[in-house]
Amino acid sequence: MTRATYFSLILILGALTALGPFTIDMYLPGFPAIAKDLKTDISSVGLSLSSYFVGISAGQLLYGPLLDRFGRKPPLYIGLVLYIAATIGCIFVNSIDNFVALRFIQAVGSCAAAVASVAMVRDLFPVKDSAKVFSLLMLVVALSPMVAPTVGGYVTTEFGWHAVFIILTVMGILVLAASILWLPGSYKPDTTLSLMPLPIIKNFLAVLKVPQFYTYTFTAAIAFSALFAYISGSPKIFMGIFQVSSKAYGWIFALLSVGFIGSSQVNTLLLKKYTSEQIIPVALFAQSLTGIFFVIATMNGWLGLEGTIAVLFVFLCGLGFTNSNAIALALAPFERNAGTASSLMGALQMGIGTLASVLVSLYKSANALPIAVIMASAAVLALLILLVGRRRI
Repeated sequence: MTRATYFSLILILGALTALGPFTIDMYLPGFPAIAKDLKTDISSVGLSLSSYFVGISAGQLLYGPLLDRFGRKPPLYIGLVLYIAATIGCIFVNSIDNFVALRFIQAVGSCAAAVASVAMVRDLFPVKDSAKVFSLLMLVVALSPMVAPTVGGYVTTEFGWHAVFIILTVMGILVLAASILWLPGSYKPDTTLSLMPLPIIKNFLAVLKVPQFYTYTFTAAIAFSALFAYISGSPKIFMGIFQVSSKAYGWIFALLSVGFIGSSQVNTLLLKKYTSEQIIPVALFAQSLTGIFFVIATMNGWLGLEGTIAVLFVFLCGLGFTNSNAIALALAPFERNAGTASSLMGALQMGIGTLASVLVSLYKSANALPIAVIMASAAVLALLILLVGRRRI
């Protein structure tokens, strides 16, 4: 593979992977405006975020078998067209119920890009290089929380929240065009794979029984649920509790994303000297300590705006080390059914993350304690699963 080919593949796969995060993050600064226009409150608008996570979780299970049966590109195209149609619908929505429903459909479409990009990494790159590739993709993905809320804040202030979904529609069209024109076919369709429910369930169960898969998948999924709690709770923390403006919120969100971006790239350097198996437990231990401190500090009122930002920054750094390494290790045993494994891993990750998001949306606390408890619990539980599960590998 030439350097130019390598770069173009990373760019396209990164665009596919980033579509979902952009769709999640870009409309966050518009929560107050959406709530006002749809005659509801911010917590109810937060359910549109939870429905998006539910849609991704359900869609992952749908696309995995389709990607293995028909190849990577046809299901990808169908998903992107569905995403574009639902995003256009969000522009003209007039009730919170319809908005929540359209966000679900939007997620089902966008997750085709997420599942396909992960499976294609397994198709196109050697196993020994996959953790590095995932770290590079995390750089592309991590830029979205820096750019999306900041742009979303300015767009919402200047043009209204509907303009955010116009931009997302254009992004979906551009990603679809790039996939058609420049993305290579990476997988020969497996025509022997049945799409009947029982064989599909058996395939999922066969994947789930592999100790390396379930250990690192559940480790990554539970650790990553802390990010969902943070994303769902951040509008409430910063714009609700600390009363910052939409523009300021976008900049704070971008600043916190630097921790995730920086650690994911430091991870690529550490992999030259250490293995993924060595890096993950250290990162989770640091996250656990930070999460526990966050809970104690919030209970005692030690943290103002600056202190909250600092603690969240340190916590998010840990995710940059955990996620890419865990994904690479979880998919390493698979070659023939990487699409099924990728979709199951994504569904579990999104399902557990959705639970964290819903819990945050349900709490009406006047401080950040519920969010701190969920984030700390996720880090501690992920560490325990890793320490116990890897004995079976």
